[in-house]
Parts: sequence; structure tokens; C-alpha cells
Amino acid sequence: MTDQELKDLVASLSVAQKETDRELKEINQKLRKKRTKLGEQFYNFENKFGIFEEGQAFPAMRKILQERFGIETTCQRVESAVFDEYQEIDVLAYSNGTRNEAFVVEVKSFLNDRDLAQVLNIMEKFPRAFPEHANKKLYGIVAYVEVPNQEILQKTLDAGLYLAAIHDEHFQLTVPNGFQPKQFNPLLNK
Repeated sequence: MTDQELKDLVASLSVAQKETDRELKEINQKLRKKRTKLGEQFYNFENKFGIFEEGQAFPAMRKILQERFGIETTCQRVESAVFDEYQEIDVLAYSNGTRNEAFVVEVKSFLNDRDLAQVLNIMEKFPRAFPEHANKKLYGIVAYVEVPNQEILQKTLDAGLYLAAIHDEHFQLTVPNGFQPKQFNPLLNK
């Protein structure tokens, strides 16, 4: 191969490499767009599935809350934006009578550490987000479909939250004997 042929080959490889780089950049942009679209579709599906599960859980949780805790009012998908503190709760149940209690129920498809942290955050912010219930004892319930391991269930119980599991297409409260729930309203812990 002559020097000129070698120079021509290097020049053509350089042109080919630039074309390949341009094509790869184009492919990456298309993949990013598809990934974004798939992410949006998955989020929408996951959101719809979550709403379906919340709908499935609501009648069972309402019954549990009424029969076991004497709760008078049960609401599904409650939102608050008090003091710019937006909060959405799957189920809010409360009793104004002598019990004067409120229960926050969060429904989780696959309970994990991130979900537990989210529920605890909701419980912490609840008195500010729902000041009309600030004088009530506050308890939390996590209703779940699946868990990755028993450890997350124990963490949830250790945090003082009731557990409700789906069984035969119905949710049932599943707490060990002697379980002591945490009263989450800091205004009443003094």
C-alpha cells in the first residue's frame, strides 16, 4: 500500500467514523424519546393499577375501621393543600365522638422501604395538612398486596403502623397479639 493509498484510507475511515457517530447520536435521541414515552405509559398504568387497588381495598378497609375501631366517617382519595403542604391520602377515616380518632390508610401494591418512608412522612405531616383533625389521636394503616420479604413487615410494625393484607380478594388486619400502634399526632403526645 502506498503512502497516498494509506492517507486516502485514513481519510475515508474518518468520514465513516463521523457518519457512524452522527447515526449513533440519532439512535440515542430516538431511544431517549421512546424510553420517556414508555416511562410515561408505565407510570399511567401503575397509577391506574394503584387506583384499582385502592378501590378494591376501600370497602374492606371501611368495614374494618367501622367494626374494629368504631369509626364513623370514611373517605377515599382525600387531598389537602393547606399551607402549601400538598398531601394525598388513599383512605381517611375518623370519629368525632368520644373516640376522637383519625386513621390514615395507604394502599401499596408492593410494600417496600420507600413506601414505608412515604407513609411515615404522610403521618408526620398530617396534622399540618389536615388541621381540622389536629385534636384527634392519629393512627396509620398500610394495606398491601405483596411484600419482598418479612423484614419490611416487621419494620412497618416497629414503626407503629397497623398492617392489612389482601387475603381471598379481601383485606384483613394482620397484626400480632400485643401490637401497640403508635399515636402519630405530636400535638397529643405532650
